[in-house]
This record gives sequence, C-alpha cells and structure tokens, in this order.
Amino acid sequence: MKFNTELVSPQDRSKIKNHNSACVWFIGLSGSGKTTLASSVEYELKKMGIHTYLLDGDEIRRGLNKDLGFSREDREENIRRIAGVTKLFTNAGVVVFAAFISSFKRDREFARPLYDQNKFIEVYVDCSLKDCEERDVKGLYKKARAG
Repeated sequence: MKFNTELVSPQDRSKIKNHNSACVWFIGLSGSGKTTLASSVEYELKKMGIHTYLLDGDEIRRGLNKDLGFSREDREENIRRIAGVTKLFTNAGVVVFAAFISSFKRDREFARPLYDQNKFIEVYVDCSLKDCEERDVKGLYKKARAG
C-alpha cells in the first residue's frame, strides 16, 4: 500500500493548531544560557496555547546523535540531523526551539533553506567567555584550559 503524505499539509497542521510553526535556533558558547533562554520563551508561548518543543544539544547527543564525536565531520553531521528533525517538527505545526552551539555559520546556513521565509529564526545568545566559564557545569572550559 502506498501512502500519500500530501493529504495533510504543514499548512493544514498549522490551521488545526491555530498558530504558525517555526524553528527558533539558539546559538552561542557552551554555558551561555541557550537552553535556559529557549526554555523560558517556550514556557511563555505555552501559556498562550502555542504548541512547542525544545531540542537541546546535550539531549540530542545522548540519543539520536550518540554515535557522533566532535570532529569537524561529526559536528557537521550533528547539525544536519538536527536540521532534519527540526524540519519534521515544523511540518507537524510545532514551534521548535533548537539550542545548539552551532559554531560554524556554514552549518547553520545548511538548515536555513529548509524553511520558508520567516520560519527560521536565529538567535545568538551573547555571553562573555568569563561568564560561560563560571557557568561551566560540564567542565568543558576547565578541560580545554588543561589542554
């Protein structure tokens, strides 16, 4: 049996939910507060009846991308998979928050064309290196400074 995936469009799903979907991609250094900020925005939208979902880098690395390391190629693959997942969420009519370091512009530019105009919003969480190091719950900056 062949399925017709075009019977219900992303626009149909948005109409059912009474709001548009989008991907809000939070970028910044480790410990900058990307997930904290995304979570706060998600909470406010929930109070307005907006269907949301938050994808966090650590969460994705523990599951979907647990087979990836931190080489340039693996980081590119990490972002490619995340972009695919966020696109599925937006097609479902959800406002998805993606909180990832995403340090390479070229990787983020891979995700942007997956979306119609105004459906991909990039938010840079500007936080000083000093503050990120103070918030370093994973010990990444300490490890980096130790070589």
